[in-house]
Amino acid sequence: MSYTIPYSKTELQFDLPPGMRATVIESKATAPLPDVEAAIAAALAHPIGAPPLREMAHPGDRVCIVFTDITRASPDQLLVPALLAELEVAGVHDEDVTLLCGIGMHRPSTPEEKVAKLGQAVVDRYRVIDNEPQNPAALVDLGVTSNGVPVSAHRAAVEADLLIATGLVEPHQYAGYSGGRKTLAVGAAGEPLIAYTHGPAFVDHPGTRLGQIEGNPFHLAVTEAAERARLRFILNVVLDGDKRVVCVKAGEPVETHRQLVEFARSIYEVPIPHQYDVAIAGVGYPKDTNLYQASRGPSYLYFAPTPVVRAGGFIIVPARCEEGAGDGVGEQRFLAAMRDAPDVQFILNDARKNGYPPGQQRAFVMAKVLEGARVVVVGSETPEVVEACKMTPAATMEDALALATRELGDELDVLIVPHSLLTLPVVSETNR
Repeated sequence: MSYTIPYSKTELQFDLPPGMRATVIESKATAPLPDVEAAIAAALAHPIGAPPLREMAHPGDRVCIVFTDITRASPDQLLVPALLAELEVAGVHDEDVTLLCGIGMHRPSTPEEKVAKLGQAVVDRYRVIDNEPQNPAALVDLGVTSNGVPVSAHRAAVEADLLIATGLVEPHQYAGYSGGRKTLAVGAAGEPLIAYTHGPAFVDHPGTRLGQIEGNPFHLAVTEAAERARLRFILNVVLDGDKRVVCVKAGEPVETHRQLVEFARSIYEVPIPHQYDVAIAGVGYPKDTNLYQASRGPSYLYFAPTPVVRAGGFIIVPARCEEGAGDGVGEQRFLAAMRDAPDVQFILNDARKNGYPPGQQRAFVMAKVLEGARVVVVGSETPEVVEACKMTPAATMEDALALATRELGDELDVLIVPHSLLTLPVVSETNR
């Protein structure tokens, strides 16, 4: 039997060697919305816990819409124009609208990416800027959260009379589920907030796990940060494994996000009977353009409520990685930390003792993964970067599976997760 796994904008097809027993899991099948634009219009006409935008906004208001960057599959090319149409009805002037790309600590977006995210007509008509997390002049200090997180956010967001965010609700390594307040609270934040919330104390915290909201210090921090920045309205979606919109809701940030998370759980969380010897994590475009993002596949499977692979198992991820580790400040910090350390234990010890700047948390996370599992990256165009980051490059799936066989034996249980960032495997209670 042949299997397929996403690779860049295409797929890889492979067979398993004799002796390997495969289980394939996907998020639950849900019919995509037949008319996404109509569904967005309906969500905006009947928002949750808030009046419609056309009633919230007024002529002369300064409005900021924070949207996701190119590393997120949120369909902002549909969401942002719909929001802008509501503002236009309210009489908001074009020159009073700022579209802020929530890049967090990623590299600035290119002109082409802004067009891909928003459409040429929007880019031509409105002011479109990127977050500047390392520029104090572009940020406003908003104090410290109840759990000690320093909050600052981009001036365009904080000084707006009406602050809006788009987003994508899916399992997230730190937030439990992404979207909601996070697009603003992290995407438009200053470096200190990003550093603290991605630091070893938060990452090591037992409440910081995929799918977990309650008792999650990261979730608490972004909630309070968004409140201080006065985020008043969100428009978020849930996608299926083929990146089709299956749910869209708009309204007051807290309750709207809660309802989206409830829906997301119903499709993303999938029970599995036990841990496996080998897991194959599909990522695909745009996440597999660099190793920083592609490594989310292995870390998501490892930081599920219970790691999906047994101690010493293999996690295989096909990823083109044409950008190497990635070009942003955070991506380069990840590369340096992985490359320059003598071993993964050094990365863990150093981080727990000395902390690290934003971006380098991915090195800490991957060191925790590599402490318990072998990570093999298939089809990378920059195998030297994979190797420098203490993962194993393999040219083909056949090579990766042969390596697993040599090290673990012929009789292996294999879990195939074609959409690993949109599928949360949960080991049954009796087998934890």
